[in-house]
Amino acid sequence: MNLTPIISAIAGSLLGLLFFGGLWLTVRYGLSSPRPWLWFLPSLLFRSGVVLAGFAFLAGTGMANLLWCTAGFITAKIIVTIAGRNLDPQGRERRGGTCI
Repeated sequence: MNLTPIISAIAGSLLGLLFFGGLWLTVRYGLSSPRPWLWFLPSLLFRSGVVLAGFAFLAGTGMANLLWCTAGFITAKIIVTIAGRNLDPQGRERRGGTCI
């Protein structure tokens, strides 16, 4: 059994969780900051740099691994989006129904 696709998908998921989870935290804290650019600019550069480096590394191992990594990245986006819907802006779990 070849574990490389599984490892690539896990790596993509971790990259996606880092990127989209970091984006969620940046928006959460940046909007209430007196200088939001101090949150948004460094966060954008760090998150983008790490994700691009991860994708570039996996691209060197073959196109199939890059596609598995992309699938894991998209899966992480879906997970963070669903998890973020169930939290209010202060990070507490919502009570009652959710608005779609």
